[in-house]
Amino acid sequence: MGLTERQKERYARHLALKEVGREGQERLLAGRVLIIGAGGLGSPTAMYLAAAGVGTLGIVDADAVDVSNLQRQIAHGTSDIGKPKVDSIRETIKNLNPEVTVRVHQTFVSEENIHNLLRDYDFILDATDNFQAKFLINDACVMAGKSFCHAGILRFQGQLMTYVPGKGPCYRCIFKDPPSKQAVPSCKEVGIIGAMAGVIGSLQAMEAIKYLLGEGDLLIGKLLTYDALKNEFRTVRLPKQVPDCPICSSL
Repeated sequence: MGLTERQKERYARHLALKEVGREGQERLLAGRVLIIGAGGLGSPTAMYLAAAGVGTLGIVDADAVDVSNLQRQIAHGTSDIGKPKVDSIRETIKNLNPEVTVRVHQTFVSEENIHNLLRDYDFILDATDNFQAKFLINDACVMAGKSFCHAGILRFQGQLMTYVPGKGPCYRCIFKDPPSKQAVPSCKEVGIIGAMAGVIGSLQAMEAIKYLLGEGDLLIGKLLTYDALKNEFRTVRLPKQVPDCPICSSL
C-alpha cells in the first residue's frame, strides 16, 4: 500500500531499523490488536501501539474513570473522571495518532460476547485485573486459534507470557483453575506502585509489535517475572504443553 510522506516522517525511527523498515511498518499499519482492559496495563499498551502505528486497536472495558485510577492509568486525566474508560482512552489515542482506527466496546467480557469480540483481531492483549476474565480470555483465544499475551501486576511485581497456537502452553496449562476470591488479594486491598503498570504494559505492547512484525523471540513457553524492589527480571521456562489441559490438549 506504500507509506505517505507524512507516515515516513512519523515512523522515521522505525524505518531506520532493519527489523522493521518499510515492509514492517506496513505490517504494523495493517495490524489489528484487541486490548481487553483500559486501566493500568491497557493504558501504556494502547498508547505505545498507537504510537507505533498499529492500524486498528480494539478497546474493551465497562468501567468509568475514577480519581483513584489516575495514580497508574496514564491514558486518563483528571478531566476524564466519570467518563467511560473506553471513551477516554480513545481520545488519548486519537490525540497521539489520528490515523489509528479505534473500536471501543463498553462492556465486560463474558462467555456470551468474547468470541465475537476476538473475531476481527490478529493479536489479543489480556490487560484485565481479575482471574475470571483471564481464564475466559485464555480459553476463548485457544478455541479460536488466536495468539495473545497475558499479564498481571500487584504491589511491586508483575508477570507476562505469550500464547501462540500450537507453539507452547496456554495460561490454563500453567495455572489450571481460577483461585478462590479469598486466596489472592486485589490491588485495592494491598496496593500497587503505579510505574509497575508501565513496565509490564510496555512489555505487552512489545510482544504485540514483535508478533505483527514476525521478528524476535516471543514469550512462548516462558513466564517473565519482574520484581521492582529487587530490580530483577526472571524468565521461568514452562512445559511445552500439559497433556491433560482441558482447553488446549485436545487441539
